[in-house]
Amino acid sequence: MASSFMTTQDLTETRLEGISLPASPLFGTDGIRGRAGALLTAPLALQIGFWAGQVLKTYHSQPGAIVVGQDSRNSSDMLAMALSAGLTSAGMEVWHVGLCPTPAVAYLTSTSPAIAGVVISASHNPPEDNGIKFFGVDGTKLSDELQSQIEAGLRGKLSESVSESWGRQYYRPELLDKYFQSLQASFSCCESLAGIRIVLDLAWGAAVHLAPKLFKAMGAEVICLHDRPDGNRINVNCGATHLDFLQAAVGRTQADLGLAFDGDADRLMAVDERGRAVNGDYILYLWGRELMQAGRLPGKATIATVMSNLGFERAWQRLGGQLIRTAVGDRYVWEEMLRQGAMLGGEQSGHILCRHYGVSGDGLLSALHLATLVRQSGTSLGELRDRSFAPYPQLLKNVRVSDRDRRLDWRACEPLQQTIQQAETAMGEEGRILIRASGTEPVIRVMVEATELELASYWSDRLVRAVEQHLAA
Repeated sequence: MASSFMTTQDLTETRLEGISLPASPLFGTDGIRGRAGALLTAPLALQIGFWAGQVLKTYHSQPGAIVVGQDSRNSSDMLAMALSAGLTSAGMEVWHVGLCPTPAVAYLTSTSPAIAGVVISASHNPPEDNGIKFFGVDGTKLSDELQSQIEAGLRGKLSESVSESWGRQYYRPELLDKYFQSLQASFSCCESLAGIRIVLDLAWGAAVHLAPKLFKAMGAEVICLHDRPDGNRINVNCGATHLDFLQAAVGRTQADLGLAFDGDADRLMAVDERGRAVNGDYILYLWGRELMQAGRLPGKATIATVMSNLGFERAWQRLGGQLIRTAVGDRYVWEEMLRQGAMLGGEQSGHILCRHYGVSGDGLLSALHLATLVRQSGTSLGELRDRSFAPYPQLLKNVRVSDRDRRLDWRACEPLQQTIQQAETAMGEEGRILIRASGTEPVIRVMVEATELELASYWSDRLVRAVEQHLAA
């Protein structure tokens, strides 16, 4: 195998020619994400694939394939093809499985000879965005160390090893059958959803083919919304982030429950028979209680993020459980689960992780478990919700801040810090505040939680105005 090396200066002049990189890190909490055609272009995806191949080769003594999947966005084909070209130019073999949920790639990577996986998706973001997310050989998010090395290559800080042995791409959609079978195998042969009517909101995204097939195979009566791959409408006023259509459909069809996925189907939000939202906190409580009663929850611990409701936390403690909080992001939840030896964790937004069944958040798996819980309880999802906990009033507002550097450096904004201090002093023990720059969208998220809605509303408005005036203007 012939190889040669280029200097950092050479790389800067050739490899990155015509590609504009932001000063801030490319990799966020969920891979690289941004506006397609602006940050995420075909030339950049080509280079990401090339440097990912270069880095991964150095960490694996045996050759292996890279599993690539994508959602339905119009830009996903372009980015997937460019990424594959970069990977194959680095000598890597690519298995392209096509349209699929993100957790399918995580599962296939962890159970096959593949050494990594990549998903082209921006998850719950609008159609004009996209993203590139890597998984390691075990199906979990690629380590920060490897992501940093890929980025170092992109920024001209690594030497390039040129190979004359090129990789090849193979279209392998049949591999998704293994993922489908693994979901069914999570349940015993005697379990069935027969007699349950379920509305599925598929968000025009990655779950449009697999989710209806799965629930029908489990015996449920299935009614589908937004059930074709549509790159122009993925996540638009539908799916896990917009429950209005699902709530109306559950009432109109007299369904037992509704299940909503986001664009890449790694998160789940549910609706009970009365049209009320059942978010990740409720799912964690109900699933966690089942595992606790079965003796399958070590230390009676559940891992959640700083966004989880105080009402959930205190109800969980009354059951004898402990709730351990992390920063927002399912990767942080997973890391804490491993540190604590916990088997269940997740986010209020619907990412649920259970180590009994997998290594990633999986909306389809969570949906099956929730529906099975309802079926086995002999009661309704609404009754299960009512018997769980009463959430504290919590207001979450997003303020668009297009300037990436100002958004990530929001803590340096003195007027905003003064408003935060005023709010914390005024609310004391009766409330809490969380402000953060989203790792997946160009927004600042402002969350205020208090014992009284009026108190939460007042300080939420004050903080949003401060962000708008001093960061978004």
